[in-house]
Amino acid sequence: MPMLLAIAVGGAAGALSRHFVAGAIMRALGTGFPYGTFAVNILGSLFMGFLITAFAHKLDITQELRGFLAVGFLGSFTTFSTYSLETVLLIERGDWTGAGLYALGSLLLGVMGLFAGIWLGRVLV
Repeated sequence: MPMLLAIAVGGAAGALSRHFVAGAIMRALGTGFPYGTFAVNILGSLFMGFLITAFAHKLDITQELRGFLAVGFLGSFTTFSTYSLETVLLIERGDWTGAGLYALGSLLLGVMGLFAGIWLGRVLV
């Protein structure tokens, strides 16, 4: 399977999985807190950590399957897993300043960007 197709199929599977997993959690625990998104983000980070370790040490799989799982599936299941991975990679390189700036900057600027988008939507629409 070509790499782009593997990523696309993985993305579709990840998006559907996110929908069903988050929905089931919200039905079980209620809607007073974003339990579904919270759980999906933690699960995605757990899966990403497992996958990159398995890829690096033992699991001999094709690049297309790696693309399907890490970029496609986990990329649409949760982008938080990639954010977590990139933060950890900066820490492992010893770049604590970069890791802190990336982690906090992504969070703060992401929330600020959302507020800016809401404002633009209200002004322009």
